[in-house]
Amino acid sequence: MNQLWASLIGVVLGGGMSYLAQFTTARQAARTEDKRQATQLAEARRAERLDVIREFIQLTQEGIRLAEDRYETSDWTSGCTPEWLTSARALIERLWICERMILVLIGPELHQLAWNYAGAVNHVLWEELGGPEAAWDHVREPMNSFLNAAHGQLG
Repeated sequence: MNQLWASLIGVVLGGGMSYLAQFTTARQAARTEDKRQATQLAEARRAERLDVIREFIQLTQEGIRLAEDRYETSDWTSGCTPEWLTSARALIERLWICERMILVLIGPELHQLAWNYAGAVNHVLWEELGGPEAAWDHVREPMNSFLNAAHGQLG
């Protein structure tokens, strides 16, 4: 009889230890999978933020180039051709959309700097500032502030 009880206790202890080992392994595998998914999500979000920042920088640069094209004409008002006007309006609309996406994807701190930079680009497109140098001077500080903050966000 003692041998029967000893065998029964051995089976119960062995089963309990086996269950505990399987349970621990399953929990560890679930934690590892959760960490992998969190890392994957963080990488995808970083790539998304990088894309919107890259697009914003491209659009601001295009806006500055459009302003330079206008300043390079014989006088500032003659640079506002129908083609230029169409390009400038399309660009500024895309720029403001991208600026709002920065708020959605990154947050209010970088958004404010993007808004300042987009506003400066908008200003040099539509307001005569005296020449290309003056236009660059007008966008330089908001551009540098935005770029430094974007670097900090992605760094």
